[in-house]
Amino acid sequence: MRSCFAFWVLIMLAGCSSLVTQTGRQMAGDFSTAVLNEDDPVLVREAAPAYLLMMDALLVHHQDQVSLWLAAANLNSAYAGAFVDDPARKLLMSDKALHYAIRAVCEQDKNFCAVRQMPVDLFTQQLQRMDKSQLPLMMTLGSVWAGWIQVRAADWNAVADLPKVQALMERIIALDSGYDEGEAHLYLGGIETLLPAALGGRQTEGEAHLRQAFALSHGHDLMAWVVLARQVARARYDRPMHDSLLQQVLAADPHAQGWTLKNYLAQQQARELLKSADDYF
Repeated sequence: MRSCFAFWVLIMLAGCSSLVTQTGRQMAGDFSTAVLNEDDPVLVREAAPAYLLMMDALLVHHQDQVSLWLAAANLNSAYAGAFVDDPARKLLMSDKALHYAIRAVCEQDKNFCAVRQMPVDLFTQQLQRMDKSQLPLMMTLGSVWAGWIQVRAADWNAVADLPKVQALMERIIALDSGYDEGEAHLYLGGIETLLPAALGGRQTEGEAHLRQAFALSHGHDLMAWVVLARQVARARYDRPMHDSLLQQVLAADPHAQGWTLKNYLAQQQARELLKSADDYF
């Protein structure tokens, strides 16, 4: 029944331009809000594919709507990162998400249509032209791009794009450090601590960003503590710090407006890290 309903929704929306024009943005926003506040990851895993298809149907005839490109980019990236286990599917979905994110930025500024091929220095220079009104574009491009790189962690050509993602997050923080409740600090902290200090990682700076992400989220961003435990405490072989952070994650109430699903996923990762701690330390 659910599959039949989704099919008829696709047919109806694909043929109704006025509906998309009037409600496309609201629909994308409402769905994203509902997903973020969902405390049943299995439900999201099973229900989201129908919405992914619906977004593709909408974009066929409404390619000038930046908000739809952004919503489709975010959802494809998040779904691939959280719920797809097959490596081949992860590659395909992350490719699609990055294509959508770049298309959204390109629709607003043609100078960013070739961001993947752009030298880092030129890319950083172009970012200086962007203002606060473009923060949603920058945040989506940066987060989706980070997810794309993560799926290709063994591909040095992909990892070479990290400085551009870092530049994006630094520009977001420069414009508004608290934008999206400090989400840019989470990504920047993850980038800074990805490598150990001996290989160029900046553990101290990264830890500061992760703690700032937690503070700016008013203590709701449990993933900041997970990243801090996985990439800082483990790098230092600091078992007390590692276990304390993860126990805090598990003891916290995951329910918070806009954070519930992320926090349930953070708690899943915390359990896995604690389970493997004896083997690591």
